[in-house]
Amino acid sequence: MSLERHSAVSITLLVLLAAAPMSAQPLQELRGVKLTNVDSQVLFSDANIAEAMDYLAGAGLNVVLPVVLNRGHTLYPSLVMDDYFNAPILPEFDGRDPLGRVLIEAHRNGLEVLPWFEYGFAASYSQNGGHILARYPDWALRDSSGRLVVKNGFDWMSAINPEVQRWMLALVTEILDHYDVDGIEFSDRIPALPVEGGYEAATVALYRAEHNGAAPPANFRDTAWQRWRADQLNAFYRTVRDSIKARGEHLLVSSSPSVYPWSYEEYLQDGKTWVEQGIVDNFIPQLYRYSFSDYLFELNKSLSYVPLDRRRTFYAGLLAQVGSYLITPEFLLACLRANRERNVSGEVFFFYEALRSRNNLLGDTLQATYYAQPALLPERNGQVWRPKATIVNEDEAGAAVTGAWAAANFNGFRGNVLRAAAGSLATISYEFNVPFAAWFGVYAYFVPASTNTRQARFTVFSGSDSSSFVRDQTDLASAGWQKIADIYLPAGMRRVLKLDNTLAARGENLIADAAMIMINRKLSPQVVVTAVAQRETVSASRPDFMLSPNYPNPFNAATRMQFSLAQASHVRLKIYDANGKLITTLIDAFKPAGRHEITWQALELASGLYLAQLEVGAQRLTRKLLLLR
Repeated sequence: MSLERHSAVSITLLVLLAAAPMSAQPLQELRGVKLTNVDSQVLFSDANIAEAMDYLAGAGLNVVLPVVLNRGHTLYPSLVMDDYFNAPILPEFDGRDPLGRVLIEAHRNGLEVLPWFEYGFAASYSQNGGHILARYPDWALRDSSGRLVVKNGFDWMSAINPEVQRWMLALVTEILDHYDVDGIEFSDRIPALPVEGGYEAATVALYRAEHNGAAPPANFRDTAWQRWRADQLNAFYRTVRDSIKARGEHLLVSSSPSVYPWSYEEYLQDGKTWVEQGIVDNFIPQLYRYSFSDYLFELNKSLSYVPLDRRRTFYAGLLAQVGSYLITPEFLLACLRANRERNVSGEVFFFYEALRSRNNLLGDTLQATYYAQPALLPERNGQVWRPKATIVNEDEAGAAVTGAWAAANFNGFRGNVLRAAAGSLATISYEFNVPFAAWFGVYAYFVPASTNTRQARFTVFSGSDSSSFVRDQTDLASAGWQKIADIYLPAGMRRVLKLDNTLAARGENLIADAAMIMINRKLSPQVVVTAVAQRETVSASRPDFMLSPNYPNPFNAATRMQFSLAQASHVRLKIYDANGKLITTLIDAFKPAGRHEITWQALELASGLYLAQLEVGAQRLTRKLLLLR
C-alpha cells in the first residue's frame, strides 16, 4: 500500500468485505431558516435568491420562511395592498416578485416554503402607524388613555378590530390563492396584542355587547379582561386556520411566538391553547437566548406547557444572529444536541445570514453534523412533498436540436447557451424522464439580451395535445427560470417542450438554455412521492462507491471515515483545508470491493472546516469534517 504520511496523522485501516448496508429510512425533522429583508441582500436580486436556495439545500435544510409583510408593506405584488393603500409592494422591490422567485428556486431544490408575516399587527416601527394608520386611523390600538399603543418601538393596530382582521385574512388568502406555497408562518406579532391595548372603539363595542353594556376594566392586567382579549385572538386564529385548510389540508399553519407565559402576559399570545386545541401544525417558540444554560431553561420550560400527545408539533426557535451577535458553533451544536435528547425534531433559525457568516462556518457545521443526512418534514408522514425539479440542459441527451445552432458565450443555468439566428428554421425539443404522474409546471431558463428575439415560440406537449406560447427574450427582468405553462404528465419518457424561431424577426437571435419540470402542489396535492421512489429516479446517476459521514463530527483529535466500493478499484482519499490546500493523502492504493474504514488523527491542526475527498477513477465524493479543539 502506498500512503503519504503526515506528521499529525496515524492511520488504522479496517477492511470489511461485506456489502454496504441498505440506506436507512429518511430522518423526519424540520430544518428551517428565516429570510429577512433587513441585514441581508438575498431577497434583493433573483440571482441571490437562487444561490441562497442552492446553498440551503446543500446544507441539509428543508424549509425556508421568507418575509412577506414588513413595515406595513408586502414583499410580493399584492392586489389587496393596492386596493387598501395604493401600495402593492414594498417600494424597494417594485417591479419584482421576491416571494414568487423564492418559491421557484426553493422548490427547484426540494425545499418547502412558508411565507412569514413578520410585522403581523404592527403597523410600523416608530412612525406613528405609518401609511396604514394614516389611511385608517380607526385601526389603531389604544390604551386606556386613548393613546396609540407603542411597545418596544412598534406602533400597533388592533388585532381585535374586525376590519383589521378582514384585511389580514385577505392577505393570507391572497398568497394561498395565487402562489403554490406549503403553508404560512405567523410569529411574535400575529396574532398578538400588547396587553396595554384594547380600549379603541371597535374592541370596546364588542366587549360591551358581551357584558351587558359594561366597559372593559381600566386595569389592563385584569385577569378576566386579559382572558377575553386573548380569546378574541384565538378565535381569529381559528378562522385563519379554517381558511387555510379549506384550500388544502396539506397547507401548514406554522407559528413562532415569544415564549410562554411571557407571550401571554405581555402580548396576549396564547400559545398553550394554540397547541392544545390543534390550531397550529408547527409550534416554534422563540427560544432566543445568548447562553446555553438560558436556552436549556427556556427549552425545558416551553416543553412543560405542551401535552405529550402534541409534542410532535413542537420545534425550537434558535437565535443564530442579530446585530453584532453570532452564535458559536459550540453553542449551536449544544442546542441541537439538547433538542434531540428531548425528542424535539428540528428547529428554525433566525436568520439566514448567520449560516453564511465567517465563510459559511455555521451552515457548513450543520451540514457536517446534524444535517448530514437529508430529512423530510414530520408533518408529511414519510412523503417527499417537494421532490427536486427535473432539469434537462440544452447540451444533454434529452435535448434534440435541428437547424443552425451555435454555442453563445452567455452565462446560462449550467454553462453557456445555444443561439440560432432568424431566417433559417431552428428548433430544440426537450424530453424528460417524468418521475411520476402529476401536474407539473414547465419552465425555461431565460438569458435575456437586446439582440434576442421578442417572439420566442414555446410549444408544450401533454399527450396528444399541444399549446404554444410566445415569450420576449429581450426583457432583462425575465432572467432565470420562467414558467411557460402547467400541464399534466404521465410517468415515463415524454417530450414536454419545444422552442423554435419561426416568429423571430430578421436580425434577431433565439436563445436556448435549460428546461425544467416541477410538481405543482396546488394542482396535484394528492400525489404521493416516497423517498424510495425519489431515490429510484436518480439511482442511475449514482457513483459505484460511497463515502459515509465521518464519526464523530465535529471531532477533537481523531475521526473515523468509512467508504464502500461496488468493485475493486484504485482509491485516493485526500484531506484539504477550507481553502483547497492539500493537507494529506490518507490512501493512494488499489482496494477490493466492500467496505473500508480509516481513522484520521489531526493532532497538530487548528480548529476549522476540512474536506475529505474520495477519488475512484474519474469520480469524486466530498465530505465536510469539522475539527473543534
